[in-house]
Parts: sequence; structure tokens; C-alpha cells
Amino acid sequence: MKPSKDITRLIEIMAALRTPVTGCPWDLEQDFESIKPYTLEEAYEVADAIERKDLDDLREELGDLLLQVVFHARMAEEQGEFGFGDVVDAITTKMIRRHPHVFARSEADTPDAVKAQWDRIKAEEKKERAERRARRGLSENFKEGHLGTVPRAMPALVEALKLQQQAAKVGFDWSEPEPILDKIEEEIGEFRQALASGDKGRIADELGDLIFAAVNLGRHAGVEPEMAVRGTNTKFRRRFGHIERALSAKGTSLADATLDEMEALWQEAKTDE
Repeated sequence: MKPSKDITRLIEIMAALRTPVTGCPWDLEQDFESIKPYTLEEAYEVADAIERKDLDDLREELGDLLLQVVFHARMAEEQGEFGFGDVVDAITTKMIRRHPHVFARSEADTPDAVKAQWDRIKAEEKKERAERRARRGLSENFKEGHLGTVPRAMPALVEALKLQQQAAKVGFDWSEPEPILDKIEEEIGEFRQALASGDKGRIADELGDLIFAAVNLGRHAGVEPEMAVRGTNTKFRRRFGHIERALSAKGTSLADATLDEMEALWQEAKTDE
């Protein structure tokens, strides 16, 4: 089998990998749950390539992410549920429906009007999806209430941001960033008390509250928290790498260095930046 730019070839490859007896043993034993972590990982790899502005790598990572979509669609097809074509049909239908100002007649001619139109159409789709699930005897409890549109499977920081944005739509929100700083100081005090108690459950609870408040501060400051933390992670990698290289140049290693030595090199890296 030869490679091709036609999506059909990728679908054929996945079908071959999932064919009993002649297929790949590893691919054959996978299911939705076992593949789910790889799907999330590939999405992060795409984000990483974008952040590094590596378009060659982005091409590769988008291919890996597309493979995940084909993999899930193939498993669903084997269960008689849907195939890759149905996935494409669903998203094309959705995009045409949500852009009547492009594909049909609509008075939405400003970004705000388009956003309001998008939200209205999403609400209609949500209702229709709930009706379909009800006809199939499936519970919709996991999507109840105003916050039900926020997926639980998101990374925690992203979920926190989405929950806050959704609550803000009905006025449950801070009016400005400054009061959130006071809230963070309050949460720090409660976290100190939790640490003093030694109660691991309470410590985890208060730490979560502190991080949630920090996400809220970032939202009001116009900073996307997930990207902010990823930026900090990159900075940490860079500075720690400086420590490691500097120690190696001195003929020593991380294992042999003292905390004071590493801190001095950390500050050196920080100054150089």
C-alpha cells in the first residue's frame, strides 16, 4: 500500500490495521478509552508546534491528530454506529448551519452579531442533541444546567476558564481584576491554614480554590491561563537547562550540586534573559 494525499488512503490503512488476524495486534486491542489519552496528547503536540512556530512539525502533528479522528471513527463503524464520512457530514452540516451570514441570508454583519447568532444556533443544536439522546434512552444528566455545555474532559485550567466564562454570561462574575487579587490573598490565607492542619484533603481543596481564583484573575487581565502556564513551563525548562549545562561545564552534575549552587545559576539564567 502506497501513501497518498487522499483521505481515503488513511481510512483504508486504519481499516487494514483493525482487520482481525491480518491487522496489527496493538491496534486491534484498542478501544475508545485506551485511545483517548493519545488523542489528548496529539492535540497538545499540535499546540506545542504552533507555539514553537515550527510549521514542518505542525504538518506532522496535524497528521497524527487526524489519525486519532480516523481511529475513533473506525472503531465506531465496527460497532455499527457511524463512520468517518458521518463525522465529516456532521461537521460540515454544523459549520454551514452556524454561518448563515456566509452560506445563507443573515443580517449578522458584525463580530458581536455573529457571536450572538453562533450562541443561539448552538443552543438549538444542544436541544436537538438532547432529544436524540432521549430517543436512544441515554441520560443527559452530565450536561444539565447552565454549566452543562462545558466538557468535563478538558484540561483543568481550560475547564476552569470555560466555567467562569459561562457563569459570566448570566452576570455571575467580578466587575474588575482588583477584587480578585483580594480573593487570592484570602485563598492564600486559607491555604496556609490547611497546610498547618496537615489534612491532605483540605490542602488539595484549598489549593484548587487558589488556582481557580488565579485563573479568574488571568481571564479578567485578558490572559489565557493554559497558555500562560505553558509559557512558564517553557521558561522553567530553559532556565533549568542553563543550570544543567553550566554545571556540566564545571565538570559536575545536578546530583552533585548544592541547592545554593543551583539557585545561583538559576538567577544567572534569569538575569541573562
